Amino acid sequence: MPLKDYLGETNLYDKKEKVEKTKIKSWLKSVSAFSNSSGGKILFGVTDNDKILGLDNFKKDSEFISETIKTRIDPIPDFDMEIKEFDEGIIIILSIFQGRNTPYYFIESGSRTAFKRVGNQSVVTTSVDLLNLTLKGQKQSYDSLLSDKHIDNVTFKELKIEYNNRSGSQFEEKDLNSFGLVSENGTLTIAGALFADGYQVYQSRVFCTRWNGLTKTHGLMEALDDQEYEGSLLYLLKVSLDFVKRNNRKMWKKGPVYRVEYPDYPERAVQEAIVNALVHRDYTIIGSEVHIDIYDDRIEIVSPGGMHDGTFIQDRDIFNISSIRRNPVIADLFARMNLMERRGSGLKKIIEAYQFEEKYNEKLIPEFRSTESAFFTVLKNLNYEQIDVGQSGTQNVGQNVGQNVGQKLTPKQRRNKIIEFINENASITAKHLANIFDITTRTVERDLAKLTEDGFIKYIGSSKDGKWVVIGKKS
Repeated sequence: MPLKDYLGETNLYDKKEKVEKTKIKSWLKSVSAFSNSSGGKILFGVTDNDKILGLDNFKKDSEFISETIKTRIDPIPDFDMEIKEFDEGIIIILSIFQGRNTPYYFIESGSRTAFKRVGNQSVVTTSVDLLNLTLKGQKQSYDSLLSDKHIDNVTFKELKIEYNNRSGSQFEEKDLNSFGLVSENGTLTIAGALFADGYQVYQSRVFCTRWNGLTKTHGLMEALDDQEYEGSLLYLLKVSLDFVKRNNRKMWKKGPVYRVEYPDYPERAVQEAIVNALVHRDYTIIGSEVHIDIYDDRIEIVSPGGMHDGTFIQDRDIFNISSIRRNPVIADLFARMNLMERRGSGLKKIIEAYQFEEKYNEKLIPEFRSTESAFFTVLKNLNYEQIDVGQSGTQNVGQNVGQNVGQKLTPKQRRNKIIEFINENASITAKHLANIFDITTRTVERDLAKLTEDGFIKYIGSSKDGKWVVIGKKS
């Protein structure tokens, strides 16, 4: 049987050429980290490149491993050892199970250090990590802790309205307690403070920016739209969706009966991504916020806090990830309002929303990436660099110009474009041009008047049956 078959389904493991007896920290830190995360395995007698060296005295080594864990890790974690014989030698597979009494400390010279797993490394925990591990060991979550807010000083008007509209049920005062938002004595939990009207939790913020181009430093005018929002979770969801909506356009083409629209981003995918960012972020990171950055070709959503189990999403199978909720109280209430599902399928729903779009291809699949401190979601613009010149070339090309260029054009550049469109379609209207460039009809009328005054165009015929004629060069 190949060595990898002994690892099972875990992707968390370390390999050690031998059992270090003088430098026990080299492998005990992994025992601590695996116990504090989702478990893992340590293979003794194996090199990093999977070469089996074997152990000279596997029996004494196994006894040493067991005794050392019991005396140098506190509390004692659940573990198991297997002796496996290969042609090249005998190895020990130490299985460390996910701990129920976190944090698990490595004890050395009177000091206690807890480790966590970050990718394929075991690193020292931070104060925030220790808080989360302590809460985990106490079967609590940060969003269930009591805040410094009291029910007498806040309201839940927005929550009640949204709950009634989305759930089909009537929100009652007793639900504040049963949903984990308010304690018996009237003190709000962190979740309660995040759902209350107004701005009750400092890190309950979203920063939204529409950048000019493909990067944050593209062009002279870097940001076309920039907003900082703070408030309740439902308020942040609403204003974030509104920001994305107003900073994106829809391409379209004329169908047999109706106009067929092609959105830059599937609405369902955008909502799922923002919901995930708000629900699953790490609220213990004081002074942090969710960032929504819109570029010409993509939306990037960054949420504070990496994967709750310490793994990296890019190393996992997105379609086979068990639901581990960092904020179960918040997640439960969002699920009750049909804003997300309890079984943790948000990422899959984002991908599926794209796959349903006519313009979807594999290059446009959403991307997910995480680090120790952040989670990144990248949504691709379905219409980027896609110009569909069909029965009405002016309509389709114009829509693309309005979407991808219009916001960046100077008045002179815009008037030059107007001349091009008049050349293509002499009957084009001011209203149509306004839609193309996403500006007001009055602004277009001023452009047309300026072009006429300067001798570049003129209008021939009646207002009903007339047309534009280009009589000069570009302005």
